[in-house]
Parts: sequence; structure tokens; C-alpha cells
Amino acid sequence: MSASSVHTALAESPPQDAPEQQLAGLAALCKASSDPLRLQVLRVLHKDSFGVSELCSIFDIRQPALSHHLKVLANAGLVATRREGNSIFYRRSELGQRPELEALQHRIFDTVDSISLAPATEQRLQALYRQREQNSRHFFRDNARKFRQQQDLIASYEQYADTVAGVLDDAPLTRFDTALEVGPGDGAFLRVLAPRFRRVIALDNAAAMLERAREQASEAALENVQFIHGDTSSPELEGLRVDCVVINMVLHHTPSPGQVLKDVSSHLAPGGMVLITDLCSHDQGWARENCGDLWLGFDPQDLGHWAFEAGLVDIASVYLAQRNGFQVQVRLFGHP
Repeated sequence: MSASSVHTALAESPPQDAPEQQLAGLAALCKASSDPLRLQVLRVLHKDSFGVSELCSIFDIRQPALSHHLKVLANAGLVATRREGNSIFYRRSELGQRPELEALQHRIFDTVDSISLAPATEQRLQALYRQREQNSRHFFRDNARKFRQQQDLIASYEQYADTVAGVLDDAPLTRFDTALEVGPGDGAFLRVLAPRFRRVIALDNAAAMLERAREQASEAALENVQFIHGDTSSPELEGLRVDCVVINMVLHHTPSPGQVLKDVSSHLAPGGMVLITDLCSHDQGWARENCGDLWLGFDPQDLGHWAFEAGLVDIASVYLAQRNGFQVQVRLFGHP
């Protein structure tokens, strides 16, 4: 190798952290994980992201005190932030540590996840989830007749429907007996599912939206569609085995997307698959009030992580850019 080649190779090599930087990073990680409250915050952030005010309600603590703890966690690289309108939401940072600290970080996460939350904290967390779900239901109750108009503000059905249908057609399904659509909206995609499966189940926790979907199915003479008022944990689904689950633009309206994926995964027949369409992460906070969104989209890695925890693997992914700047992800998951 010539002298110039050696110089070029050295210039392209990533610089190594000095021992002082490595020790500082280790000290910050140890400091951040040395406080019981901060460990509880990491435990709560395992499967969800929360705003500062939400975390204050969960831990019954004043915002200045909690903000200090969050700053310590952020400085150590244990949490990441994203801005949604005027609010800052925190989530656990699975990546981003120096390589020599990643093993310790994951050991901290694994250990804290094995410890149950205090009963009072768990009660306040569940109360927050119920409030989120109630807010979402109220939105759809009050806007059932304006559903398509509200949806079109970000990504209209026509902009992604053909792609979703194409992914469904290309999916390596072995059976086409039963399909489950979670949150069918106004019933548009039922027209795609009904001809492809012997039976289709439309599940929605908003009675007004379910009635709207029923009307659309009746107009299209879809006679193989069954309608269930409930959610993915409803007892009406007990014992159900389906070949395909479709969740179009629904997860960002749900308080716990990871739990939804676990619920539907448990109902998959052998060879069954889950087809998800949703928004990628964005920063348009107005969507919360105008569109009933609980989440401002999802990082693809987050959906993949929740799917993995539900026992699913990524089969196919398609990303659609919208002219208004939003991006839609179409994901196909299945059992290994």
C-alpha cells in the first residue's frame, strides 16, 4: 500500500473516543441509572412515549423536578425526544450509545423491565391510557360523518389504497379463509377484502364509525362481512383464527400500538400475516386536535420493534411520499 493510500485509509477511519470520553460516558450512564425514579421512567417508556405532563401525572411529581431527571437521562443517551407541536415527548433510546456502552445499556433496560411498577404508579398509567382512548373515541363519535374529510388532511385513502391492495396480493398467504380489519373507518377497504376472503370481520370500538362501515358494505352488497363493536382485546374474538389482519391508519389513534399488535398476533392462523398502513413520524401537532391522532406517526424501527415483541417478523415494507410532506409506510409482518 502506498503512503498516500495509507493516509487516505487513516483519514476515512472513524475516530476512536479518548479514554477520558469513554469514562465520562460510562459515568453519565451510571449516574442516570442510579436513581429509582429515573429507573421507573425507563420502565414506563418501555413500549410507549409520553409528554412531560403525562409523565408528571403518572409519577405524581411536579414538572421542574421531573424535567431534571429527564435531562439526566437524555444526557446519558437513555431517552430520546421528539417535538409534537408545543409539546416534547420522550421515548426510550434503544440505539445511540457508544459501542462499549451498549451492552450495559441493554442490561439496564432488561433488568428494569423485569421489575413491576408500584401499584399506585400502574393505576395512574392505566388511567392515562383510558383517558387517551376516551379522547380518541369522542373524536370519532363526533366526526364519523366527516371521517374522510379529516383523513384527507394528511393522507387520503386513494393515495395509499392501491399500494396496500398490491402488497396484499403479493403477500405469500397460504389460505384466504378469514380476514380481520381493525378500524375499518368508513368501510372503503372492505371492498378490497371481501372478494379475496371467504369471510371478513370488521372490528371497531367506535359505534358510529362501525355503522358507517356497515352502510358502505350494504351499498356495495358485501354479504360476507361481519361487524363487531369492540377492540382487539374483546371477548368476541376469543378463539378466532384469521389468515390476514389489516390495520389501515389506525395505530396512531390507539393508546398502546404494541398491545394491539400482540392481540392480533395471537389470532393469526399458521401462515397468517398482519398488514399495517400508517404514517411515518412527523411534527404536525395540529393533527391531534383536527384528526384525533394520539401519535404523530411512527418511526419504522418502532413498528418493527413492537412487531418483534409480538412474535412477528418483517416480510415487506413500502414507503410512500406525499406531496404535502407526509410519508406513509405500508408494512407486512408474519410469524417466523
